[in-house]
Amino acid sequence: MPISVNDVMQLFCHLAQQKGMKAAVKHSGRGALVAGATAFVGGLMGGPPGIAVGGALGGLFGAWMTAGQFKPVPQILLELPPAEQKKLYDEAVCIIRRLDWTDIAQLTSLVMGSASLQQQLTAVLINYLSKELSAEIQYGE
Repeated sequence: MPISVNDVMQLFCHLAQQKGMKAAVKHSGRGALVAGATAFVGGLMGGPPGIAVGGALGGLFGAWMTAGQFKPVPQILLELPPAEQKKLYDEAVCIIRRLDWTDIAQLTSLVMGSASLQQQLTAVLINYLSKELSAEIQYGE
């Protein structure tokens, strides 16, 4: 049966929900920009000591800003643009294309009944989240 992107996203959402996966997408560029801007302003206002103080305060503020706010992985997956969902879909299809199923409920049941399939698909999901989105992953409710 042809596998749709939506079916694969639903499968990943179910898998992530069962494992209690949450992720925090890091925005390190934004933090670096804040740290650099405050160091610059500090330098303008206080010379070399101002650069040090501005950089320290900006670094703390930038770190606080970028400290990940964990969101459920299913929410992150559903908010992905179609091109990103397609990337994840392409990797998952390599694992599930040989399965015999008629609807998403049966596919989900097949995957959840196999520790090996769960492990493979979880690895795809974790790899995608950490490599493509630079996300930190957390487990549990």
